[in-house]
Order: sequence, then C-alpha cells, then structure tokens
Amino acid sequence: MMARLNLLLLAILVVCALSLVSSQHKARKLFVELQKQQEFAKQLDVEWGQLQLEQSTWAMHGRIEKIAIQKLNMRVPQSARIQVVPLVVQETGP
Repeated sequence: MMARLNLLLLAILVVCALSLVSSQHKARKLFVELQKQQEFAKQLDVEWGQLQLEQSTWAMHGRIEKIAIQKLNMRVPQSARIQVVPLVVQETGP
C-alpha cells in the first residue's frame, strides 16, 4: 500500500517536473520571439522616419517649382492675372 502511494507521488512529481520544464521552455521561446518582434518594430520605426524625411524632400516647394519650370514649361503668372478665390463655409446641421 505504501509503495503504491510512493509510486503515485513519484509519478505526480515527474509529471509536475516535466510540465515545469515544458512551460519554462515555452516561456523562453516566446520571450525570444518577443525580442525579435521588438527589434523588427524598431527597424520599422527607423524606416518610417527615413520615408517621412524622403517625402518631405520630394514635396519641397523649390523642387516642385523647378520641375514645373524645367519639365512642364510652366511659369508664374503676372500678378494682374492672379485671382484669389474666397473660402465659402457651408453650415451643416440644424
């Protein structure tokens, strides 16, 4: 009777030990994956900053004006030919 109880307790102990090792292994794998994803997020942040800088460079007024003049043969009109259109705000709702 006592030997069976000892064997049962030993089996429970082994199962608990194996599940502990298994859960620690899974936790370590998940932590490594988390670190990889955080590094990837940092790389994306750096790339996003570079893309924003590039976009602001491409949209600079001087660059656009240069292309308009050189490639599209556009010119700034005479001041007498410029009309300013007023902004009309329409009210919505009751």
